[in-house]
Amino acid sequence: MATIGSHLQGLSLIGGQRGAAGGARFSGVNPANAQTLQPEYFSASAEELEQALQLAADAAAEFAALEPARRSQLLRTIGEMLEAARGDFETLVPLETGLPKARANGELSRTIGQLRLFADWLDQGDWLDPRIDHADSARSPLPKPDLRSMMRGIGPVAVFGASNFPLAFSVAGGDTVSALAAGCPVIVKAHPAHPASSERAGLAIQAALKQCALPPGCFSLLFDAGTALGSALVRDRRIRAVAFTGSRQGGRALMDIAAARPDPIPVFAEMGSINPVFVLSAACSNRGLKIAQSLHASAVQAVGQFCTNPGLLVIPTGSAGDALIAELTRLFVETPAAPMLTASIAARHDQGVDALSAFAGVNVLVRGENTQGQAGASLLTVSAEDFLRQSELQMEVFGPCSLVVRYDDVAVAIAISHALEGQLTATLMADDEDSSDAQSLLEPLTRIAGRVLMNGVPTGVEPIHAMVHAGPWPAASEARSGSVGTAAIERFCRRVCYQDIPDSMLPPMLREANPLNLARLVDGKRVR
Repeated sequence: MATIGSHLQGLSLIGGQRGAAGGARFSGVNPANAQTLQPEYFSASAEELEQALQLAADAAAEFAALEPARRSQLLRTIGEMLEAARGDFETLVPLETGLPKARANGELSRTIGQLRLFADWLDQGDWLDPRIDHADSARSPLPKPDLRSMMRGIGPVAVFGASNFPLAFSVAGGDTVSALAAGCPVIVKAHPAHPASSERAGLAIQAALKQCALPPGCFSLLFDAGTALGSALVRDRRIRAVAFTGSRQGGRALMDIAAARPDPIPVFAEMGSINPVFVLSAACSNRGLKIAQSLHASAVQAVGQFCTNPGLLVIPTGSAGDALIAELTRLFVETPAAPMLTASIAARHDQGVDALSAFAGVNVLVRGENTQGQAGASLLTVSAEDFLRQSELQMEVFGPCSLVVRYDDVAVAIAISHALEGQLTATLMADDEDSSDAQSLLEPLTRIAGRVLMNGVPTGVEPIHAMVHAGPWPAASEARSGSVGTAAIERFCRRVCYQDIPDSMLPPMLREANPLNLARLVDGKRVR
C-alpha cells in the first residue's frame, strides 16, 4: 500500500467537522499498477447523512438570502484554497486516476477559473433577473398590485462527483460551484475512484466557508463505495435538486428515485453521448489526412474518457474517404494501450467494443488490446444502410473507440442525422465548397445536439458564459440548461414574486432605490 497524504484521514466532512471512522471501508487504487492507496476511507453512516442533511436545511434560508457579494467572496476564497493545495493535487490526482500531472494542473486551473467566472457573474447580478411592475391604484375595474420578482436558490442540492474529472466535475466542480452561487447548500457524494482528491478539495471548501464566516452546513462531503447512501440522499425531502455526471444507467436510476418521491425533484444528469462528426466531401478531399489526425487525437485523448469523445465518424465513400480512413487506421494501430480510470471502466470498455463488433455489417479495422485495466484504441466501420437499420449501434462505448459510418451523398448524411438520438455535441467538417451541404445539415444537428461545431473537435468544453454542456435525452435529462458556463446557475434557482410587500422588507435587489445598482426590468423596460 502507498500512503498519499498524511493530512488526509479518510473521513466524511459533515459541515465544519470530520465524520467518524465507523462505516464500511474502501480504498483508492492506482490504475497504473493496481496498488491500493492509503488512507483507507470510511463510508458515511446513516447518522452522518442525517446530520449533513439537517445542517444543510438549517443553513438554506440564510445562505439564499445573502447578498450575492458574500457568495462571490466565498467562491473566490475556495479558488484561493484550491490554488494553495496545487502541490497536493499534483500528487493525488495522478496516483488515483492514472492521469498525468499536467492534466491535474490543467484541470485545477480550469476549476479555479470556473469559480472566478461565477464570482464575476454574481457580482454583475444579471442572473437574478429582477423585475418590477409598479402598482396602479387608479386602474379600473380593479387596482393593479405592486409586483416584484427575482431568482432565488431552491435549497439544498445533492451533487454526485464524476469519475473522469476528479476536479472540474467533482467536489469543487461546476455543479457545486453553480449551486453555491445560486445560494444553495451542497452535499457532495464523492466518487470512490478518487477519494483522496475529493477529500482534499472538500477541505478547501470547508476552510473557505470558515474564513468567510458562513454557515458550515452550506457544504458536506460524504464517502461511500456503493450506491445506498446516494439513493438515500436523493430520497430525502430536504434535498431540492440533484446534479450528476456519469452513465445513462446511473443517471436514470437517480431520476427514477427522484420521480418516485412524494415531492418529485429535478435531476440534472449529464449522461454522455457519441458526439457525431460529419465529414463533408470537399473537406475530405482537400484535407482528409489533417482531419484524420485531429479526430484521432480527440478520440484517444485521456484514453478516450471524455463525455464529448467523437464516437461516431460519418465519412463519405470514395477514394478521399478511403484515404482518410487509412490514415485513421494507421494512427489507431500506433496508439499504445494505457490505463483507464478504474479496472471496471476498462472492463466495460472492452465489453462495449465486443458488443459493437457483433452487430451485422460491422467490420473491425483496429482492435486495441485490453488487459489489466489498460485499453487500446479501437476503430470499427459500418455502412450507412446497416447503421440506419440498427439503432443499437448508437450505444456509447466510454473509452478510445470510434465507429465509422460511410455515406454516398448528403441525403444519406441527413438521414443519419435525423436517426440520431440526443447528443452533447455534433460536428461538421466542411470547406467553402461544402457550404450548401453544411447548411442542409446544420438544422438537423441543432435539433439533436446542445453544441454544434464547425471544423473543430468536440473534446474541450470551455467554461465560459456561452457554453452549453447538455443536450436532448439521453445526452442529458434536461436540455434547457447545461452543467458548464454561467447558465448552469439556472438549474438551482426558482423565481419568487413579492406582491405589495413594503419596500423596507424587500430583498435589496428589488427595493425601489436599487442599492445594488442592478439592471432591472421595470414596467416592461430594461433600466439600471
